[in-house]
Amino acid sequence: MSYQVVHFINGRSVSDHSRIQAIYNPATGDVIGHVAMADKTTVENAIATAKAAFPAWAATPPLRRARIFFQYKTLLEKHLDELARLVTQEHGKTLSDARGSVQRGIELVDFVCGMPNLLKGSYAENVATDVDCYSIRQPLGVCVGITPFNFPAMIPLWMFPMAIAAGNTFVLKPSERDPSCAIRLAELAKEAGLPDGVLNVVQGDKEVVDVLLRHPDVKTISFVGSTHIAESVYHTGTAHGKRVQAFGGAKNHGVVMPDADIEQVVDAIVGAAYGSAGERCMAISVAVAVGDNVADALIKKLIPRVQQLKIGPGTQPDVEMGPLVSQQHWERVRSYIDLGVNEGASLVVDGRAFKPKGHEKGFYMGGSLFDNVTSAMRIYKEEIFGPV
Repeated sequence: MSYQVVHFINGRSVSDHSRIQAIYNPATGDVIGHVAMADKTTVENAIATAKAAFPAWAATPPLRRARIFFQYKTLLEKHLDELARLVTQEHGKTLSDARGSVQRGIELVDFVCGMPNLLKGSYAENVATDVDCYSIRQPLGVCVGITPFNFPAMIPLWMFPMAIAAGNTFVLKPSERDPSCAIRLAELAKEAGLPDGVLNVVQGDKEVVDVLLRHPDVKTISFVGSTHIAESVYHTGTAHGKRVQAFGGAKNHGVVMPDADIEQVVDAIVGAAYGSAGERCMAISVAVAVGDNVADALIKKLIPRVQQLKIGPGTQPDVEMGPLVSQQHWERVRSYIDLGVNEGASLVVDGRAFKPKGHEKGFYMGGSLFDNVTSAMRIYKEEIFGPV
């Protein structure tokens, strides 16, 4: 059954008459819903709501704020399986991976339950003649989080609980590819006792982000996504006087020494490179073998393991890797594999044609493995963000 995901502003669902975008189940390739893409008025409404809620929330004692997060943690744990199913349904992760990501988000909520202690300042006497020095921690105002598609529960939970427990209010802009989880997180926060307007969620794309980056009432921005967009977010946000932290892509290396246990190394690489279909910035996408003998042994052991990866819908219990998030992303990863072949690397395992039986319309990519890669190649230098 198709559903529609809207915005969450001032403690309630808000719809507008702007654009909509399809939500896909990556495992089947089917449209399962639609998400409303906020217009400028809706985004400004969310910011104004957060600004209006800020004075009372900032004046709330940290201990009372922390009590709400104790309750929030309990609700998240109660609804962990529900949240994991939402992640798998719209992103494609295996259920075990989805559960793990939600749990890592809950761990941050657990951490912010200690916010009364974390907010303590400091005091020093006689730092100079007749001079004492003290520091205090004060909330800034409206904070913004712009989060990616690959961890639709974990990364929002790494952002807004910290900001809100410190006395700020928040506007969250999740990925439009898997937007439902953010709404459920906000609903559970309200159920835990968070006052209306403290946490707001707006759906959308670049049009929404542009408003958030430039709006004078937004004080700080946290972003996770591709390097190109991270650079744009950082420069635009700081140019408009905001504090910005922008996390981009990565190309992570694993170095395999001559005395390494190759069986153990292969186990680690398969999990680190192909887990979550490689759609994570901490994926180990490059293995640097020290010496030809090590490289030959590593490739010999890796090839059958990559070929034997169990790939299918994330809801199946024995699956090790689900689909990619979208057809567009599948095509991007495919283009990098094509590029590696053209650059002269040896494609020893080719996952481009993989389609699990009965799920041919899904966005599946088999594990792929290159050998003889040089540091001059783009597949070495650029983040592929797939099972390569």
